[in-house]
Amino acid sequence: MPSDLPAADTDAIAAQIRRFNESEFCRLLDMHIIEASEGYAKVTMDCCGKMNPGGVAHGGAIFSLADQAFGIAANCCGTHRVAVSVSIHYIAPAKGLLVAEARRVSDNGSCDTYRVLVHEGERPVAEFTGVAFRV
Repeated sequence: MPSDLPAADTDAIAAQIRRFNESEFCRLLDMHIIEASEGYAKVTMDCCGKMNPGGVAHGGAIFSLADQAFGIAANCCGTHRVAVSVSIHYIAPAKGLLVAEARRVSDNGSCDTYRVLVHEGERPVAEFTGVAFRV
């Protein structure tokens, strides 16, 4: 979290991260938010227990990680947004610890677009784009 925020804002962001981390779905997939701020989020997930029959991470698990990062980046700092469109492109299979980094890339006043890059180490695994409508 940015250190230049007032303590009340920092506390509110920390509480929101805690709520996301404690959600049933986040716990089910063992995802962890390691950083979040307005328009940005970084979330990790180990692929262990989320493999498909081919022995690599299930595409649904990778999608869920990217979607979680998108949702946090879109809703951190008090603005409520809902997804209206998402897409994902899988680049490479994965087996280990994944990191999803979401960033807002555009804002037209009512909808924001976010790009989420999922990596295993330095290797790109997937690229996700999400559009969120401000409620």
